[in-house]
Amino acid sequence: MNLSKTEIIRLLSDDEHEAKLLSHADAVRRQYVGDEVHLRALLEFSNICRNNCLYCGLRKDNLKVKRYHLSAEEMVETARLAAQLGFKTVVMQSGEDMYYTAARLCPIIEAIKKFDVAITLSIGERSYADYKAFREAGADRYLMRIETTNQELYHRLDPKMSWQHRYDCLMMIKELGYELGSGIMVGLPDQTIDSVADDLLFLQQIGVDMAGIGPFIPHPETPLADCKGGTLHLALRTMAIMRLLLPDINIPATTAMEALAQNGQALALNSGANVLMPNVTAGGYCKLYELYPGQKHSINNTPKQWYDSVCSKINSIGRIVGQGYGGHKSTLLSHKKSEA
Repeated sequence: MNLSKTEIIRLLSDDEHEAKLLSHADAVRRQYVGDEVHLRALLEFSNICRNNCLYCGLRKDNLKVKRYHLSAEEMVETARLAAQLGFKTVVMQSGEDMYYTAARLCPIIEAIKKFDVAITLSIGERSYADYKAFREAGADRYLMRIETTNQELYHRLDPKMSWQHRYDCLMMIKELGYELGSGIMVGLPDQTIDSVADDLLFLQQIGVDMAGIGPFIPHPETPLADCKGGTLHLALRTMAIMRLLLPDINIPATTAMEALAQNGQALALNSGANVLMPNVTAGGYCKLYELYPGQKHSINNTPKQWYDSVCSKINSIGRIVGQGYGGHKSTLLSHKKSEA
């Protein structure tokens, strides 16, 4: 659907007709991607990050974080257990931890690929050579949020980083044939509705295959600790408009929405979302990967408990647990290549 910036701003600002917007997005979701909810096993393998983003609990200058990174053996075994449970996608996520060079990470990707899963990487800004190596090793998808298209705001919140470089990285990823995931944060300090509209149009313009929309939640150990956070209502409206703009893409019900409301993810699934990303990281490490407060619920759950819980959540709202790889337009990308 084509919406003008003016129309998007009107929808984002319209409290009175929010229910109608969310219901329409849910109908569009059902028409284009069906009732399946695709599960992604989230493996957070390192909380070390070289960056100092003002909103992130993993920022380099947060000295209260107990840092970790998993061994290759721990990562492969966690992925094996996830695949055994029935997950068809493993999301390998970390801070920008440069310990994991392509030479270290590619053999891990290759090993995990043998479990008959799609692999999503979410490890930040890398070189073209690294992206190419990861792709050739078997990575299917890459997730890197742009956060905001307001470059002045981006540079203020992400010191010593370059918005242009991040955009260039997204284009490299797309060129290499990954399914491209990106997304934005809603409710950032000094962010305007006008800016959020630009963000949505940007994601439509670059043709993302997946878009994550999450509310800003202040972390107490960051410079933005005392700022007002984003609201669930605005995040849901933003996500619903994303579904209208790109009706057949994958849209997760983000954990940030659940952090703001006990039924936040269920609300998102009824407002256009079709993906859940339950955490399968071992409990001892899981609690150390805190981007924002309230991110982790039942951190001592086993991967099976996470899986059973999320399947129950999906069934409770009349939806179906997806059985396939859940790619955009049913593409399997390098999974198909590996079977050829």
